Amino acid sequence: MRLPRPFSTDDTETFDGYDEYVPDSLPEPGPFLSDHDVLTGTEHLAVHRLARMLFEARGVYDTTFGYNLARLNVDRRHPDAGFRYARETGDESVLRAEFTPTTEFCPQSDTLSVAAMRALNEECDRHEYDRVRVRVAPMHHEARAINDRLRPRS
Repeated sequence: MRLPRPFSTDDTETFDGYDEYVPDSLPEPGPFLSDHDVLTGTEHLAVHRLARMLFEARGVYDTTFGYNLARLNVDRRHPDAGFRYARETGDESVLRAEFTPTTEFCPQSDTLSVAAMRALNEECDRHEYDRVRVRVAPMHHEARAINDRLRPRS
């Protein structure tokens, strides 16, 4: 695990640009994305710009840091946290999003993952995916319970 960078008042030292794909500032794709087409480069940036816009419209904010949850992906202080995305194998109309919180005990993980899922799914007319599945990375101590609640009920 990489240690977070110290806080700084200069945004250019603390945050990558939204138009920059910086793999070192992103969490490794976890098991929810394995065996699927993980988005990188411009494809990742396009989906993440959309997430940023939808999170802003829906108020998906991390109250600990006081910013739109999408900003976590560009926050250099937390290089192992944020969202990774993949096109689902066998059904490219489904996007998978895996949220890795900053700590294994992040108290907002349930609320943030549900809010992210709702924001991304309730605005399907604004993107190319019919459905977005969201899960919390298994490093979180309540990942199993949270992910059970995120699974669609049939």
